[in-house]
This record gives sequence, structure tokens and C-alpha cells, in this order.
Amino acid sequence: MKKTQPSIILILLFLVLLFGLLGWRLFHLQYCQAQNARLHSHDQLHAVVPVSPQRGAIMDCRGRILADVQEKYILFADRNSFPGPDMLKEAAWQLQPILDIPSHEICAAIYGGLTPGYIKLKEGITTDQRDEIQACNLHGIGIQTDWERIYPCGALTSHVVGYVGYLEDKREGVAGLELKYNSLLEGREGKEVYVVDSRRRPIGMALDDSRDVHNGAGLVLTIDATIQQFVRQALLKQMQKYQAESAVGIVMDPRSGEILALVSLPDFAPSEYSSYVEDKKLPLKNRALCDPYEPGSIFKPIAVAIALDAGSIRSNDVFYCENGYFTQYKIGEFLNHPYGNLSVKQILAKSSNVGMAKIGLKIGQKRLYDGVRLFGFGEKTGIDLPGEDAGVVWPTNVWDKYTVTRIPFGHALTVTTIQIIRAYCIIANDGHPVIPHLVKAMIDEKGQVFPVPPDPGFVAQVIKQETAKWLRETALVEVIKNGTGDQAKIAGIQTWGKTGTANIARPREQGGGYDEKNYIASFVGGAPAEKPELVVLVSIRKPNRSLGIGYSGGRVAAPVFREIMENTLKYMHGGQLPEKAVASKAADMPDS
Repeated sequence: MKKTQPSIILILLFLVLLFGLLGWRLFHLQYCQAQNARLHSHDQLHAVVPVSPQRGAIMDCRGRILADVQEKYILFADRNSFPGPDMLKEAAWQLQPILDIPSHEICAAIYGGLTPGYIKLKEGITTDQRDEIQACNLHGIGIQTDWERIYPCGALTSHVVGYVGYLEDKREGVAGLELKYNSLLEGREGKEVYVVDSRRRPIGMALDDSRDVHNGAGLVLTIDATIQQFVRQALLKQMQKYQAESAVGIVMDPRSGEILALVSLPDFAPSEYSSYVEDKKLPLKNRALCDPYEPGSIFKPIAVAIALDAGSIRSNDVFYCENGYFTQYKIGEFLNHPYGNLSVKQILAKSSNVGMAKIGLKIGQKRLYDGVRLFGFGEKTGIDLPGEDAGVVWPTNVWDKYTVTRIPFGHALTVTTIQIIRAYCIIANDGHPVIPHLVKAMIDEKGQVFPVPPDPGFVAQVIKQETAKWLRETALVEVIKNGTGDQAKIAGIQTWGKTGTANIARPREQGGGYDEKNYIASFVGGAPAEKPELVVLVSIRKPNRSLGIGYSGGRVAAPVFREIMENTLKYMHGGQLPEKAVASKAADMPDS
């Protein structure tokens, strides 16, 4: 009896340990692993099908579609629904001739899928393929209806609208307004959850687990597709004529800041953006925003405005222009013109570098720097597009004695074309600044329209009204009548503006200095002079001088300005220029 007691004790201890472990296992399963078990059970009993939201449309100010969506079909597999490998192989065998994909590749894709309940097999199957697959009635194979982005206008608004691409297998806006307003446009994904049987066949929908899809909001732009086409056609024609490297054209309403057209060439087809990534001409680059350069003579009216407003000069002052070369500051005139005494108006009309250098000396470093910054140079304009460059305005503590004479004729600082046209809008708008913007309104999925005002600026007045008025109605009209901008004349309406033939600065790694062979030809201005409706900028980079047909802003860019301005004003006024329309109405009025 004594010999059996240890055995009994060992057995009892073993039983206690066994039941203790069993109890612990039950506790672990019931409490510690309960959530995992519930999720696993839920996954076995349910199938989830994601429902992609419809991306919001983008349209121009007249409701013309610039970006939209169209249906596409995605073939997917649910690996859990195949009871065995034979059924999976049978499904792959039947799909092979329809998809023109070897059956072993289809099997490998299904077995290798990371999410067994939803494995994407092919995106963008045709309607005929969809019908054939549905007729086969294959278990474990489904077809999801999705949306793909389309751009009906092609390259016309490519740098404004941008494009949609894939980031980590998710479609998102990658450039332009598609990127800037991605969170509004993309909406919120939904899901349909089905209760399934042991063979993964749907029995019914689990409404509590399903989530409604919310389609994206639409955008109404300030862009007018017709004006955009005027600009693009005129730029393309001149680029080809002068074999230029690139070009930018912008049309703005100077009182509201609305951009009616923005073209950067070369451009691209948004639906095929990936084929342009390696293009050495950089068609994906929006040169209106992210291509800073030394502006040259189109900056001269800005410096004159700063000088007049600060009281540094008067409009009737006369400056001796050193017969074409300012020895002390090593400044010459374009084409070596031997100018003598010139008034401020003549300095702008003749585009005298020496005259502008002397105006810079009158202004002084601090007032010149402050004035340039007040016009918004050296900081972003706030346009509602991504990728904007701020340009460079160096602080006065790094200026040398030449800087104050260089900035007035557009050297020793860098700007973007959107900054330049914004500055000319200040002149057109009696000294008041505006924020360039592209989005006018948002449309929610219920069709309600909500205006989208631009962010308000903090500066109420940049220059005095009389300064702006004298510049555009006197000095910059003189540029058209008797100066370098004669090619910008439009019969029946008074245009105003300034030409520019800017040197291109070489990078330091190329030795610095300026390119002696290539220039940027520009013209910026508006019409009518008394109360401008539009401001137009044209900038054409590296027109081919060897053609022998000219390369200056007056020869290359001014005619494009004229064509864009005339076509746009006629389009906005029913085929007539504004002054003619007013005259005809006055003629029809009876005598009082």
C-alpha cells in the first residue's frame, strides 16, 4: 500500500496539470483569442467587394468637360471560394482563351495573392470579355465595375488639370489640380459585404457591414477652353516658326485674378503621362510656375512704378543715357543704340538699359528691394496649383554696387511668368493686387454648387492709382505707338505693354555669366488701356537666331500677344472689339 501512494500522487498531479493546461487553453481561446476567432469566422462567412467612388469631374467656366470618368471592368478572384485545386485549375483553363493569358499564370496569380478574398487578375477587360466570363459562371471569379479617368480635351489643359496616377496601388492625383484638390475629387471608397455559404456563393448582403460609397466633388474652373485653344494654337504656330525650345502663354482677368488660359509648351496627353517621363524636352514641367528666369526688359515698368511711387523720380524727368554705354557700371544698350537724353516714357518705349540703371540709382537699394518685394517677387503668388517656385530676390546685404543698376532692367533676380503677369495685373487694376486662381466653384455629389474664393491677400494697395494709370495709359501705350511693341497694335482698340528680350543666365557649373546666343522673347500687356479687361503674357524661350528672322520680344512675342488679345476680346464681345461694340450702341441711340 505504501508503494502505491507515490504512483497515485503522481497520477493526481498529472491530472491536475492536464486539466490546468486544458483550462488555460480554454481561457486563452475564449478570452485572449476571441477577437481573432470572431474575425476569422466573419471572414469565412462573408465576402467583401470594394466599391470605388466616381472621381469628380473638372470642367471649364462654361461647363465643358476637361476631366471625367468612364466605366471599366476589373476581373478578380476569391481564393477561399475554391474547394480544391482542381476547380481553380478549371477556372484558369476557361479564362485562358478569353484573356489570352496562360492558365498557369492565372493560377500563380490566385495562389500568390496577398488578400485571398480579393485578388485582382486583370484591370480594364473589354465588354465582350466581361460577357464571356459571366456566361461561364465560374465559382470564385468575379467582375468589379470601376472607373477610369479620361481627358476629353487631351493636351489642351494638361498643365492645368494635371493627371491621375498610381501611388502604392492607389489612384491619386499626381500633378495639377488633380493633385491640389485630390481629397475633394477622389471621394470615399465604399464596400459591399455579402454572406456566403461554404463554397463562397452569396446568400445575401450584410447591410450592417457594408459602407456607402461617396463620389468625389466636381470642380468648375476659371479657364475658358476656347481662350485656352486661342493661346495654344498661337504659341504652337510661333514655336514652330522660330524653332523655339518652349513657350508659355497666360490670360488673366486683372480685376478678379481669374486665369482664363494657361498654356505651357511642350505639353502632354494626361491619359498617357507615363510615356513622357523620360522625354528630354520635359513636357511634364509646368514652366509657368516652376521655371524661374531673369525677366529682362519686361521688369522695367515694375522698377519705374516703384520709383514714381516712392517719389524718387517724376514722370517728366529726363535722363542722359550715355550714348549707349554707361562706363562706370558697365551697362550697354540692346543692339548698341546710342541713346542720349530720354524721358521716363521714352526710356520704356526705347527699352533703354542705361536709363533704367540711372532710375535704379535714384531709387536706392532699400527702396528698390522693398518695392520689388511689395510687388510679390521672391515669394509664391498663392495660385492653386502645386509646384510653384518663389523665384529669388537677394537681400541687400549681399548686393554689390552693380545690383541696384541691374535689377531695374530685369537682371540680378529671378521670377516666374505667373509672378510677372500678376505684377502687370496690379498695374491694370489701379495698384490693387489680386491672387491668381483657377478654381471658381465646387459641385458636391448632390449637385449643389459652392463658390471657392481665393485666399485674400494682405496688401490692399501696392502702388498709387495715378502711378498705375500713367504707366498703362501713357508710358506703356508709347511702347506700342512709338517703341519696341509696335507689333502688338490692334486696330480699333488701345493696347499697352512691354517687350522683353532677356539674356539667359548660365549655371555656375557652365562658367556662369550669360548665354550669348540664346534669349527669352517676351511681351506682357493688356487692353483696353483705360480700363483693361485682360492681361496677356507671352514668353518664348530660345527662338532660333540662325534662321535670320528675328529673336526679340517685339518680333517674336508681340505678334502672338496681338493674336491672342484680339481673338479673346472678340470672343468675349460677340465678335466685336469692346470699343467698337460701345460705338455701335451709341450710334443706335436716338437723339435726345
